[in-house]
Amino acid sequence: MATYQKRGYKPKTKEEVEEQVHEESATAEVFDSLDEGATRTEAWVEENQKPIFIGIAVIVLAVLGYLAFEKFIQEPKELEASNEMYQAQNYFNEAIEGSVEKDSLFSLALNGGEGKYGFLDIIDNYGSTKAGNLAHYYAGMAFLNTNKYQEAIDQLEDFSSDDMMLAPLAKGAIGDAFMQLEQPEDALSYYEKAAEMKANDFTTPRFLMKAAQTAIALGENDKAASFLNTIEEDYSESAEAANVPLYLGMTKAE
Repeated sequence: MATYQKRGYKPKTKEEVEEQVHEESATAEVFDSLDEGATRTEAWVEENQKPIFIGIAVIVLAVLGYLAFEKFIQEPKELEASNEMYQAQNYFNEAIEGSVEKDSLFSLALNGGEGKYGFLDIIDNYGSTKAGNLAHYYAGMAFLNTNKYQEAIDQLEDFSSDDMMLAPLAKGAIGDAFMQLEQPEDALSYYEKAAEMKANDFTTPRFLMKAAQTAIALGENDKAASFLNTIEEDYSESAEAANVPLYLGMTKAE
Protein backbone atom coordinates (compact mmCIF):
# COMPACT_ATOMS: atom_id res chain seq x y z
CA MET A 1 0.00 0.00 0.00
CA ALA A 2 1.46 3.35 -1.02
CA THR A 3 1.97 6.06 1.66
CA TYR A 4 0.89 9.56 0.67
CA GLN A 5 3.40 12.30 1.36
CA LYS A 6 2.75 16.05 1.11
CA ARG A 7 4.47 17.78 -1.75
CA GLY A 8 7.75 19.21 -0.53
CA TYR A 9 7.80 17.00 2.53
CA LYS A 10 11.30 16.23 3.73
CA PRO A 11 11.88 13.38 6.17
CA LYS A 12 13.72 14.30 9.38
CA THR A 13 17.26 13.17 9.76
CA LYS A 14 18.32 10.87 12.53
CA GLU A 15 19.97 13.78 14.38
CA GLU A 16 16.80 15.90 14.17
CA VAL A 17 14.71 13.04 15.48
CA GLU A 18 17.09 12.50 18.39
CA GLU A 19 17.10 16.24 19.19
CA GLN A 20 13.29 16.32 19.22
CA VAL A 21 13.18 13.32 21.54
CA HIS A 22 15.72 15.00 23.81
CA GLU A 23 13.70 18.22 23.97
CA GLU A 24 10.49 16.36 24.72
CA SER A 25 12.28 14.42 27.41
CA ALA A 26 13.65 17.62 28.99
CA THR A 27 10.18 19.22 28.93
CA ALA A 28 8.75 16.16 30.59
CA GLU A 29 11.43 16.34 33.29
CA VAL A 30 10.56 19.99 33.98
CA PHE A 31 6.88 19.19 34.39
CA ASP A 32 7.75 16.19 36.55
CA SER A 33 9.93 18.46 38.71
CA LEU A 34 7.11 21.00 39.01
CA ASP A 35 4.66 18.29 39.93
CA GLU A 36 7.02 16.99 42.58
CA GLY A 37 7.54 20.53 43.96
CA ALA A 38 3.80 21.16 44.08
CA THR A 39 3.27 17.85 45.81
CA ARG A 40 5.91 18.65 48.43
CA THR A 41 4.37 22.12 48.97
CA GLU A 42 0.92 20.63 49.38
CA ALA A 43 2.29 18.11 51.83
CA TRP A 44 4.07 20.83 53.85
CA VAL A 45 0.94 22.99 53.94
CA GLU A 46 -1.11 20.02 55.05
CA GLU A 47 1.37 19.18 57.81
CA ASN A 48 1.57 22.81 59.01
CA GLN A 49 -2.03 23.92 58.63
CA LYS A 50 -2.48 24.76 62.29
CA PRO A 51 0.53 27.11 62.72
CA ILE A 52 -0.23 28.73 59.33
CA PHE A 53 -3.81 29.48 60.31
CA ILE A 54 -2.68 30.70 63.73
CA GLY A 55 -0.17 33.05 62.08
CA ILE A 56 -2.81 34.43 59.72
CA ALA A 57 -5.24 34.86 62.61
CA VAL A 58 -2.61 36.75 64.65
CA ILE A 59 -1.96 39.16 61.75
CA VAL A 60 -5.68 39.74 61.17
CA LEU A 61 -6.29 40.33 64.88
CA ALA A 62 -3.34 42.74 65.06
CA VAL A 63 -4.68 44.78 62.15
CA LEU A 64 -8.20 44.80 63.53
CA GLY A 65 -6.88 45.68 66.98
CA TYR A 66 -4.90 48.61 65.60
CA LEU A 67 -7.89 49.92 63.65
CA ALA A 68 -10.13 49.56 66.69
CA PHE A 69 -7.58 51.35 68.89
CA GLU A 70 -7.36 54.26 66.45
CA LYS A 71 -11.13 54.51 66.01
CA PHE A 72 -12.45 53.94 69.51
CA ILE A 73 -9.58 55.02 71.76
CA GLN A 74 -7.07 57.31 70.04
CA GLU A 75 -9.49 59.49 68.06
CA PRO A 76 -11.74 60.27 71.07
CA LYS A 77 -8.62 60.93 73.15
CA GLU A 78 -7.31 63.35 70.51
CA LEU A 79 -10.60 65.25 70.56
CA GLU A 80 -10.72 65.31 74.35
CA ALA A 81 -7.13 66.58 74.57
CA SER A 82 -7.80 69.37 72.06
CA ASN A 83 -10.86 70.48 74.00
CA GLU A 84 -8.95 70.44 77.28
CA MET A 85 -6.11 72.53 75.83
CA TYR A 86 -8.34 75.29 74.50
CA GLN A 87 -8.32 77.37 77.69
CA ALA A 88 -4.56 77.00 78.17
CA GLN A 89 -4.01 78.29 74.64
CA ASN A 90 -6.21 81.30 75.40
CA TYR A 91 -4.09 82.16 78.45
CA PHE A 92 -0.92 81.77 76.39
CA ASN A 93 -2.20 83.96 73.55
CA GLU A 94 -3.30 86.69 75.96
CA ALA A 95 0.17 86.71 77.51
CA ILE A 96 1.88 86.90 74.11
CA GLU A 97 -0.38 89.76 73.03
CA GLY A 98 1.13 91.96 75.71
CA SER A 99 -1.05 91.73 78.78
CA VAL A 100 0.31 93.43 81.92
CA GLU A 101 -0.28 90.12 83.74
CA LYS A 102 2.06 88.13 81.53
CA ASP A 103 3.68 86.00 84.20
CA SER A 104 0.39 85.03 85.82
CA LEU A 105 -1.14 84.23 82.43
CA PHE A 106 1.83 82.06 81.48
CA SER A 107 1.49 80.35 84.85
CA LEU A 108 -2.21 79.67 84.18
CA ALA A 109 -1.34 78.39 80.72
CA LEU A 110 1.17 75.98 82.24
CA ASN A 111 -0.78 74.85 85.29
CA GLY A 112 -4.41 75.39 84.35
CA GLY A 113 -7.28 77.54 85.51
CA GLU A 114 -11.07 77.82 85.52
CA GLY A 115 -11.31 74.08 86.02
CA LYS A 116 -9.34 73.35 82.86
CA TYR A 117 -5.98 71.66 82.38
CA GLY A 118 -2.80 73.57 81.72
CA PHE A 119 -0.16 72.47 79.23
CA LEU A 120 1.67 70.41 81.84
CA ASP A 121 -1.54 68.53 82.66
CA ILE A 122 -2.14 67.89 78.95
CA ILE A 123 1.35 66.44 78.66
CA ASP A 124 0.83 64.19 81.68
CA ASN A 125 -2.62 62.98 80.68
CA TYR A 126 -2.54 63.05 76.89
CA GLY A 127 1.13 62.65 76.08
CA SER A 128 0.49 60.21 73.24
CA THR A 129 -1.78 62.60 71.34
CA LYS A 130 -1.01 65.38 68.86
CA ALA A 131 -2.29 67.86 71.41
CA GLY A 132 0.09 66.40 73.98
CA ASN A 133 2.99 66.90 71.59
CA LEU A 134 1.93 70.49 70.82
CA ALA A 135 1.64 71.16 74.55
CA HIS A 136 5.41 70.59 74.82
CA TYR A 137 5.94 73.51 72.44
CA TYR A 138 3.60 75.84 74.28
CA ALA A 139 4.99 74.84 77.67
CA GLY A 140 8.54 75.40 76.44
CA MET A 141 7.70 78.87 75.14
CA ALA A 142 5.85 79.73 78.37
CA PHE A 143 8.87 78.68 80.45
CA LEU A 144 11.16 80.69 78.16
CA ASN A 145 9.02 83.79 78.66
CA THR A 146 9.09 83.34 82.44
CA ASN A 147 12.89 82.96 82.57
CA LYS A 148 12.84 79.24 83.40
CA TYR A 149 15.36 78.36 80.75
CA GLN A 150 16.26 74.77 81.58
CA GLU A 151 12.58 73.86 81.84
CA ALA A 152 12.07 75.53 78.46
CA ILE A 153 14.84 73.43 76.91
CA ASP A 154 13.45 70.22 78.39
CA GLN A 155 9.97 70.84 77.00
CA LEU A 156 11.09 72.04 73.57
CA GLU A 157 13.42 69.06 73.18
CA ASP A 158 10.38 66.80 73.63
CA PHE A 159 8.45 68.60 70.91
CA SER A 160 8.45 67.02 67.45
CA SER A 161 7.06 68.63 64.31
CA ASP A 162 7.43 68.91 60.54
CA ASP A 163 5.57 72.21 60.50
CA MET A 164 7.19 74.92 58.36
CA MET A 165 7.16 77.46 61.18
CA LEU A 166 6.89 75.61 64.49
CA ALA A 167 9.78 73.21 63.88
CA PRO A 168 12.45 75.93 63.38
CA LEU A 169 10.88 78.22 66.00
CA ALA A 170 11.20 75.45 68.60
CA LYS A 171 14.84 74.81 67.72
CA GLY A 172 15.63 78.51 67.74
CA ALA A 173 13.93 78.97 71.09
CA ILE A 174 16.23 76.32 72.54
CA GLY A 175 19.10 78.45 71.24
CA ASP A 176 17.60 81.48 73.01
CA ALA A 177 17.39 79.53 76.27
CA PHE A 178 21.04 78.47 76.01
CA MET A 179 22.05 82.08 75.39
CA GLN A 180 20.27 83.10 78.58
CA LEU A 181 22.10 80.31 80.40
CA GLU A 182 25.37 81.78 79.05
CA GLN A 183 26.12 78.75 76.89
CA PRO A 184 26.72 80.43 73.50
CA GLU A 185 28.32 77.40 71.88
CA ASP A 186 25.16 75.38 72.45
CA ALA A 187 23.04 78.34 71.38
CA LEU A 188 24.95 78.66 68.10
CA SER A 189 24.41 74.97 67.36
CA TYR A 190 20.65 75.33 67.75
CA TYR A 191 20.48 78.57 65.78
CA GLU A 192 22.24 76.80 62.92
CA LYS A 193 19.80 73.89 63.11
CA ALA A 194 16.86 76.29 63.14
CA ALA A 195 18.20 78.19 60.12
CA GLU A 196 18.68 74.97 58.16
CA MET A 197 15.18 73.64 58.86
CA LYS A 198 12.24 74.28 56.55
CA ALA A 199 13.73 77.24 54.68
CA ASN A 200 11.32 80.17 54.53
CA ASP A 201 11.43 83.97 54.44
CA PHE A 202 10.60 84.39 58.13
CA THR A 203 12.46 81.93 60.34
CA THR A 204 15.51 81.33 58.13
CA PRO A 205 16.91 84.89 58.06
CA ARG A 206 15.89 85.36 61.69
CA PHE A 207 18.03 82.48 62.91
CA LEU A 208 20.82 83.11 60.43
CA MET A 209 21.15 86.55 62.03
CA LYS A 210 21.10 85.12 65.55
CA ALA A 211 23.69 82.56 64.49
CA ALA A 212 25.86 85.34 63.02
CA GLN A 213 25.61 87.48 66.15
CA THR A 214 26.51 84.51 68.36
CA ALA A 215 29.39 83.50 66.10
CA ILE A 216 30.79 87.05 66.30
CA ALA A 217 30.56 86.93 70.09
CA LEU A 218 32.52 83.66 69.99
CA GLY A 219 35.15 85.10 67.66
CA GLU A 220 34.10 82.87 64.76
CA ASN A 221 34.05 85.68 62.23
CA ASP A 222 34.33 83.56 59.10
CA LYS A 223 31.31 81.53 60.11
CA ALA A 224 29.41 84.69 60.97
CA ALA A 225 30.25 86.23 57.58
CA SER A 226 28.93 83.10 55.86
CA PHE A 227 25.58 83.44 57.66
CA LEU A 228 25.37 87.13 56.84
CA ASN A 229 26.20 86.63 53.17
CA THR A 230 23.42 84.05 52.93
CA ILE A 231 20.94 86.60 54.29
CA GLU A 232 22.19 89.21 51.83
CA GLU A 233 22.06 86.87 48.82
CA ASP A 234 18.94 84.80 49.52
CA TYR A 235 16.81 86.91 51.88
CA SER A 236 17.52 90.46 50.76
CA GLU A 237 13.88 91.49 51.40
CA SER A 238 13.92 90.36 55.02
CA ALA A 239 14.07 92.75 57.99
CA GLU A 240 17.40 91.18 58.97
CA ALA A 241 19.01 92.11 55.65
CA ALA A 242 19.09 95.80 56.62
CA ASN A 243 21.57 95.03 59.42
CA VAL A 244 23.86 92.78 57.39
CA PRO A 245 26.40 95.54 56.46
CA LEU A 246 26.80 96.48 60.13
CA TYR A 247 27.54 92.94 61.26
CA LEU A 248 29.72 92.19 58.22
CA GLY A 249 31.82 95.15 59.25
CA MET A 250 32.17 93.62 62.71
CA THR A 251 33.46 90.37 61.20
CA LYS A 252 36.28 92.34 59.52
CA ALA A 253 37.25 94.37 62.55
CA GLU A 254 40.61 93.58 64.09
